[in-house]
Amino acid sequence: MFKGAITALITPFKNGSFDEESYRNFIEWQIEEGIDGLVPCGTTGESATLSHDEHKYIIKVCIEQVKGRVPVIAGTGSNSTKEAIELTKFAKEVGADAALIITPYYNKPTQEGLIAHYKAIAKEVSIPIVVYNVPSRTGINILPATLKRLKEEVPEVIGIKEASGSLKQISEIIELCGEDFCVLSGDDFITLPILSIGGKGVISVVSNILPKKTSSMCNSYLKGEIEKAKEIHYDLLPIARAMFLETNPIPVKTALYFMGKIELELRLPLTRMKPENEKKLKEILSQKGI
Repeated sequence: MFKGAITALITPFKNGSFDEESYRNFIEWQIEEGIDGLVPCGTTGESATLSHDEHKYIIKVCIEQVKGRVPVIAGTGSNSTKEAIELTKFAKEVGADAALIITPYYNKPTQEGLIAHYKAIAKEVSIPIVVYNVPSRTGINILPATLKRLKEEVPEVIGIKEASGSLKQISEIIELCGEDFCVLSGDDFITLPILSIGGKGVISVVSNILPKKTSSMCNSYLKGEIEKAKEIHYDLLPIARAMFLETNPIPVKTALYFMGKIELELRLPLTRMKPENEKKLKEILSQKGI
């Protein structure tokens, strides 16, 4: 069971190419800071702009650098089932602990189509699968009843990264799928509320810059230290808001550049922050001592 704070890793670039040295150093820092797990090649990792060769290589580098110290949940989703199978097979071959597989975007499959998608992947490669539900980006919402069927019919589906923003929906998922189904927040703003209804942790954007604090919030709650978790939750909220001054991962990569962790380079169609938003971000980071 995955739990605690799991970072949805950024992908650093330099002169248009993957910056392997910065990535390895960044992973090492994340582990030193006490992060509970890592996700390479998710949305925050700009997976949509990576070639398949880059995508595979970045997953491989992450697993090599981690050396089994924390779980690695590799982002292997696609709106093409065939491509998702290819990436998931590779992730298993190089030692990923699980695959994070987004609901197919743009195609807008039916609920039956979603079930068929995950069944087809699991048939070809048996690896723990965390479904990623983010309707605001994909245009499709996987329903609690569909997840119940997936849990019953596809043993590889062991959990979900839930970014619908609906606590009602997330409550229904836990109600239908049970406490042994790993529900992870996909939205830093509501991680604590999700933990309070039975969630296990978060796949986080904020933990790119504050891994120790994000992990501490989750693990404090899971240990029953509710007031401490609540205090950290409210301390993190301004940072969470700052990470969405513009489209993710523009602000988080900008923050990491200010922190000296990476070069400030994004891939088109993502561009640098507007100067006024960059100024706001600097002010918020400064107020929090970052």
